[in-house]
Amino acid sequence: MLIPIIFTLASLAAMAAFLPPEGGALEDRFLAATGAAVVSLLLLLRAAIRVRRVRAARRARSWVVIDGSNVMHWEEGRPSMAALSAVLGEVQRVGLTPLLWFDANAGYELAGRYMNETALSRALGLAQEQVRVAPKGTPADPLILRDAVALQTGVITNDRYRDWAQHFPSVTEPGVLLRGRVEGGTARIDWPQAAPAA
Repeated sequence: MLIPIIFTLASLAAMAAFLPPEGGALEDRFLAATGAAVVSLLLLLRAAIRVRRVRAARRARSWVVIDGSNVMHWEEGRPSMAALSAVLGEVQRVGLTPLLWFDANAGYELAGRYMNETALSRALGLAQEQVRVAPKGTPADPLILRDAVALQTGVITNDRYRDWAQHFPSVTEPGVLLRGRVEGGTARIDWPQAAPAA
């Protein structure tokens, strides 16, 4: 979207620079700048519509936040991609879009090296926008809870976030923290019970 904005501003500046004096004849340069401004405004409008559609599609998804650094230990207490993959499979099976958060050291635990969002998203087969790594020295917990509040969703984790309950009181509400486990390669998540039919 930046390029159409720059092109529009440059076209409008050219129009102003080549604007004929009052009563003067229109010059080719002014007409060319006017044509460029019209085209650039149309491109800018098209880009704005595209951005709006993408944002609407993202909002329309049913998200769930996953504490990746917690979930990766769900099978026999050892960090593994298999535990993460099992939980992702269960999340996608119920029609939710996962947003995974990891502590900065998660890659070292999983693969013996630092892994950023790109590396982790590739390893897990997710879009890069669905994977986030906390900056070094910053705990992922408040970032996880901030995104859960923003997305109005729950967090898949066995952590209770007691240290953060004062800042994020929603963690004490039933159904916000979704506990689970991985047994024999299958994820079992304690989803909230559906409301009984009236």
